Amino acid sequence: MSTAPAVTGATFEQEVLRSPLPVVVDFWAAWCVPCRMVAPVLAELADVYAGRLRFVAVDTEAEPELARRYGVVSIPTLYVFHEGELVRTAVGAREKRAYAAELDAALAEIAAG
Repeated sequence: MSTAPAVTGATFEQEVLRSPLPVVVDFWAAWCVPCRMVAPVLAELADVYAGRLRFVAVDTEAEPELARRYGVVSIPTLYVFHEGELVRTAVGAREKRAYAAELDAALAEIAAG
C-alpha cells in the first residue's frame, strides 16, 4: 500500500497539474507485489525531497480511467509532473538510488527550464 496521499480523477488537476511544486505520482495497486516493495522506498524519498518534490499516489484499481488517460500499462510507474507537464517517467520497481537518480534528473531538467 502506498503511503503517499491519494489523488483521484476528481482531484488530479488541482493536486498534480496545478501544484506549485513538482509532483511525483506513484501509479500502483494493492495486488501489485513490486508496488508494495517500493512503497517504503518512496516514503523515504518523500522525506529526502520534502520541499522540492511532492509525492502522491493513484490506485490504478480505483482510478482506471486516470491510469488510461496517462498511458499507464505497467505498475509501479512513477511520473514527475511540473506545471502541468510530464517531465519524467520511471516504470518498474527500482532501488532507492535509481529512483533518486531519476528524481535528481527531473529536478535538473526543471531547473534548466
